[in-house]
This record gives sequence, C-alpha cells and structure tokens, in this order.
Amino acid sequence: MGVGAVDSAAGLAGWLALCFGAAAAGARFKPGPWYAALQKPAWNPPAWIFAPVWTILYALMAVAAWMVWRQAGLVPEHGLFVAQLALNAAWTWLFFGLRRPGLALAEIAALWLAIVATVVAFWSVLPLAGLLLVPYLAWVTFAGALNAALWRRNPPRG
Repeated sequence: MGVGAVDSAAGLAGWLALCFGAAAAGARFKPGPWYAALQKPAWNPPAWIFAPVWTILYALMAVAAWMVWRQAGLVPEHGLFVAQLALNAAWTWLFFGLRRPGLALAEIAALWLAIVATVVAFWSVLPLAGLLLVPYLAWVTFAGALNAALWRRNPPRG
C-alpha cells in the first residue's frame, strides 16, 4: 500500500502525537519528594538522563509504527502497539502517582511482554520497524530491574 508524501508526513505526525501524548499522560505524575526519599541502588541513573532517553525512545516508537503503517496500512499489529503504549503510560501512574512499586513491577512485566509481542509483530511486517523497538525493550528491561530493586529496598509502610 503506497501513500503519498503528504499522507506519509501526516501519518508520521499522527504517530508522533500518539506516542508523545502517552508520554504527556505519564508525565503528569512526577517523582517528587517521595521518590527522592527512596533508598536507591548505586546503579540508579541520575534524574537528568530520563527525559532525553524517553524522548528518543518515544520518537523511535512513533517511527516504527509509522513505518509499519506505510508498509501495510493500519494493521492488527498496531493494536499491540497501542496496548503497550497504554501500559507504558499506566506504569508512571502506578509507580509515581499511587506510589505502589510492587504493583508497578507487576505492570512493567506485562509491559515488557507487550513490547516483545510488538517487536515480533512489527518485525514480521518490516524488520527495521521491529529493530527500532529494541532500544525501548532494553530500557524497559533496565527499568524493570530498577523497579524491582526499589521495591525490595523500600518495603511498604503500613
């Protein structure tokens, strides 16, 4: 399915808006003093690294979805993409909004599985699109390990 240049640019803008919209929804929940007070592992990244890393990852995600759309149109694989995007936004709410690292850990496991499924699905349509999601999978793998470490070091107070 071929798309014209204008349609292609509009499509890319749409995928970028969707991805950065999910980012904005998650960004409503800031780390704040609660997170600052948590006991963190020595390998916890500095706070300044998260915004540039996530900006790059959301852009790569949008480009991957757009590439699949250009290749095959709107396909069921995009349903997986949207599902993992929703799980991505939900993690921030669970971890920072509700301050529930244990629940967020269970959710990030589901997110990880959804990303793997999306990588495989996108790869089947266009391998480069699947490959563009691998850095995102790697970062979420790291984030899951960090979430687990924070949960272990900071048991719920009750």
